[in-house]
Amino acid sequence: MPDSKSSDPIDHPDHYNRGKIEVIDFIEDQRLNFHLGNAVKYICRAPAKGGVESLKKAVWYLQRCIDRNI
Repeated sequence: MPDSKSSDPIDHPDHYNRGKIEVIDFIEDQRLNFHLGNAVKYICRAPAKGGVESLKKAVWYLQRCIDRNI
């Protein structure tokens, strides 16, 4: 398995390797639920992949959390 900074389209895609840790490591460490984890994922990768579209996806997941009071 490549190290966390090596590009691998499955285990370590470039848009997940910005900064010192991968987003999934943060999500798991914080024990975020599915909706919050996806919101964080889309926010973090927005500058490198998807831009405004990724931010809109994050808002969609956050709104589901709000609607379900979770």
